[in-house]
Amino acid sequence: ISAHVSGPREQRGEENADGKDSSNDAKTHFRVCRFIIETGVKLDMRSVPVATACALYHKFFQTASLQIFEPYLVAMSSIYLAGKVEEQHLRTRDIINVCHRYFHPGSDPLELDSKFWEMRDSIVQCELLILRQLNFQVSFEHPHKYLLHYLLSVRNLLNRHAWSRTPIAETAWALLKDSYHGPVCVHHRPQHLALAALYLAMHTYGVQVPGGEREWWQILCEDITRAQIEAIMTELLQLYDMEAKCT
Repeated sequence: ISAHVSGPREQRGEENADGKDSSNDAKTHFRVCRFIIETGVKLDMRSVPVATACALYHKFFQTASLQIFEPYLVAMSSIYLAGKVEEQHLRTRDIINVCHRYFHPGSDPLELDSKFWEMRDSIVQCELLILRQLNFQVSFEHPHKYLLHYLLSVRNLLNRHAWSRTPIAETAWALLKDSYHGPVCVHHRPQHLALAALYLAMHTYGVQVPGGEREWWQILCEDITRAQIEAIMTELLQLYDMEAKCT
């Protein structure tokens, strides 16, 4: 794991004026959040703690530089901190071993030697850095509860057959989960992100809600506009373009 996680980096002397650095940064963030999500699954983390870990990571790098801080160390500390925030405490030893397996599949757990304890100390110190960088504002309102409410509401507006023959709910939940691969999850209000995920899922399968005086999405969320929904959907779809570039 030391090949990937080494603590704060020294400042790189290279800068790229044509914008390739920002593109490469976006790819790095996508890969690291994929690492957080996959590690969370292996640690049996619930969906909300995993979402919090990704949000902590994105919030940190809104004001921090990849040229200075090692992203995978920040990710590991974000997982550790998210477990505390969401009351699903995780042992640092488990986090370290799962991450070690991620980079070295099939390897044995790390011995409790000096390298292990250095890694543990790095995670704890980086956790404190994240707390300071975020001014200890590490609790997030996630869109999950809103999406659940919106799904129930839309199901009641549709006829039973239209709902049962299309995987709207599964698609909306998948879109919401995938949104945490990028900063879209911290750029928008949770209600708006949940609604956009549902809107995109319904649009994908051509499902329409019977019309009325107002659009169905206006009834569910009064302070969102169609332009905002379309903007969030564009950001979500861009993540899938990023996924293709990162494979």
